[in-house]
Amino acid sequence: MASFFDEIARNRLKSVVLMFLFSLLFVGVIFSLTLYLGIGIFGIVIAVFLVALYALFTYFTGDKFVLKMSGAKEADRSKYPTLYSAVEGLSAASQIPTPKVYIINDPNPNAFATGRNKRHASIAVTTGLLSMMNRQELEGVIAHESSHIGDNDIQFMMVAVVFAGAIGIIAAVFRGMFFFGGIGGGNNRNNGGMLILVALLVGLLAPLFALLIRLAISRKREYMADANGARLTRAPRYLADALSKIKAYSQNPNTTPVRHANEVTAPLYFSNPLKAGSVMNLFSTHPQIDDRIKKLQQMY
Repeated sequence: MASFFDEIARNRLKSVVLMFLFSLLFVGVIFSLTLYLGIGIFGIVIAVFLVALYALFTYFTGDKFVLKMSGAKEADRSKYPTLYSAVEGLSAASQIPTPKVYIINDPNPNAFATGRNKRHASIAVTTGLLSMMNRQELEGVIAHESSHIGDNDIQFMMVAVVFAGAIGIIAAVFRGMFFFGGIGGGNNRNNGGMLILVALLVGLLAPLFALLIRLAISRKREYMADANGARLTRAPRYLADALSKIKAYSQNPNTTPVRHANEVTAPLYFSNPLKAGSVMNLFSTHPQIDDRIKKLQQMY
């Protein structure tokens, strides 16, 4: 059986490999675009430069991008003292600096952690989670998210989300060129066939790489965060009870998914934030809630 530290090392290796694959794809897509525009062999130089520039942007601002995309606002300490107390206490227990605390105005009970490293991390929770959970259950969820920070999962998830978003933007550019006259006469006439092929391929990359993110952030990592979160609180039942409430909420036909969540950001969340029964749920990186509860109950 692999040790806890072996699992962390494997997670870091996965992060490096996925970052490399995203970089290769990013270079290939930009280079294809520069070829169409007639820049020639210098396109690859431009592509490498843009990847390096974007990597710096991702490292320093990616977490802010994710928080803004999710509609998160920094929490007022005077309004949410219990939440701040839970975050500070569990940060001390996991030996990480206290992350910033954010609120998402959404009735769906959920949460996520993001950031570029342990010193620059954030935890966001929905208003639905705060209203539904008692203090012990809230601590269980926060312990899970603190574990993602302590295990360096947030770096991998943040980079993957931002790069997938960039690929989606490039795909939209190709589709726009294809549908709104990007293929035409002049020097581009001979490149029309290539652009059609590239536009179709790139147009499919965004959902495919969103799927890759979900598969890469494996269910085993979620199980590990559950186990480590239970270790931090010394009470696995806290997290198991929180998951039971989330399961009951998700089974209500009148409930709604997290409003600002999508196929790209979904892997960040504590539980699947998308509508139950959607096609993308077939490839969810989140384990079944019943399986998570069962494993936690075995720790009692």
